[in-house]
Amino acid sequence: MAFTVSALCAPPSWTFAQPIDPGVRQSATDGGPPAPLPNLTADELAFYQDGLSRFTTVEVVSGASSGQGNGLGPRFNSNQCSSCHVQPYVGGSSPASNPLIAVASADGATNTVPWFIAADGPVREARFVKSSGVPDGSVHALFVVTGRADAGSCDIAQPDFLPAGDAVTAQGGNSNIVFRIPTPLFGAGLIEAIPDGTILANMNANAAEKANAGVRGHANAVQGGNVNLSANDGTITRFGWKAQNKSLLMFAGEAYNVEMGISNQLFPQERDETPNCQGGNATPNDTSNFSASPATAVLSDIEAFADFTRLLAPPAPAPATASTQSGAAQFRTIGCSLCHTPTLMTGTAIASGSATVPSIALSNQPANLYSDLLVHHMGTGLADGITQGSAGPDEFRTAPLWGVGQRVYFLHDGRTDNIVQAIEDHASPGSEANQVIRSFNALSAQDQQDLIDFLRSL
Repeated sequence: MAFTVSALCAPPSWTFAQPIDPGVRQSATDGGPPAPLPNLTADELAFYQDGLSRFTTVEVVSGASSGQGNGLGPRFNSNQCSSCHVQPYVGGSSPASNPLIAVASADGATNTVPWFIAADGPVREARFVKSSGVPDGSVHALFVVTGRADAGSCDIAQPDFLPAGDAVTAQGGNSNIVFRIPTPLFGAGLIEAIPDGTILANMNANAAEKANAGVRGHANAVQGGNVNLSANDGTITRFGWKAQNKSLLMFAGEAYNVEMGISNQLFPQERDETPNCQGGNATPNDTSNFSASPATAVLSDIEAFADFTRLLAPPAPAPATASTQSGAAQFRTIGCSLCHTPTLMTGTAIASGSATVPSIALSNQPANLYSDLLVHHMGTGLADGITQGSAGPDEFRTAPLWGVGQRVYFLHDGRTDNIVQAIEDHASPGSEANQVIRSFNALSAQDQQDLIDFLRSL
């Protein structure tokens, strides 16, 4: 099979054999269940296991009284953390078989499955670019608890997501709606433990090479247009598609409230305060429980989620082959590593509130994440029209590539399950990746295939 690359990427007369994405890899290093970081203390391992248990809990509306979770909804995207983060095992990304189809009608709910949720498509959340003519950007939950056996007399309606487009790619349809798929959480504690100074030093490294390639690293900036800084304390934020969240605790608290409708001590108010839709649960739904036993139950769910993700091991790459070694060299040569930095070192870090000394598992460790943790202009082709912090409508965090070999869907909206297409989609007017994609398209067919094989080995 052959294709001719676009004028943006190479002269129209250049024709190459198209590299093939071999698909989700199967390697002796793959599989599950999720693994904790090596060298955890007994206390750290206990926190990890408690967090894993809660991460897989299925929430119900009357959770506080039934002992199952803290009270789903009244508006939500799913009823379980691990329904979205489960590829290739708990803590990962969107699975090949979409769990939201069943969630829509669970326990008698009367939801209509939105057009962009397909059985063979990714889990997606929906954000509205505008509401009532003004910029919005916030998540609009897919489902409501109306009709569920545990929801009482609650009677609220789903948002209107029409008109429809392509269900699998989510392209076309309502132009006011943009989508995000779940980010993998493997190795998140190592990312959290990388010092700001390390990120800044890496940003400033290889300045001439980056300038020649058009890589500017203009990221979610509050000061000087250089780094993604928290508006609260001025330090570097690093989690989420636009690097909008500072910490794993913030990430967990926001997700619990936004994705499952469960208020907590970081986000204490309900997103929908319709009185008869609260399931009899106090607000905030999720809090620290000082009278509980055993002692690990004292933690709130969001603290337990944060501990689980903080102590979750990064994915292991597949054993190297001649092709993947050649592909790694091409990855560096054409400039992919200018944004997808192979390794950043962590600093001295504490694992959880129980620790009084630095964690061996998190401190001074290589994080082989393949990301600079900055956000970059990705051009009109990937622009979602959403501004978060100072990350603008076409800016996204450099996606960490560790574990990419086992992912099913790619890019922020899951528009493709083909890693070759995901690479090509990096090129469009205004993208900092244009020169790199030109270089990729100028490679021989074998070198292109080696680079794809390398990515699928990560």
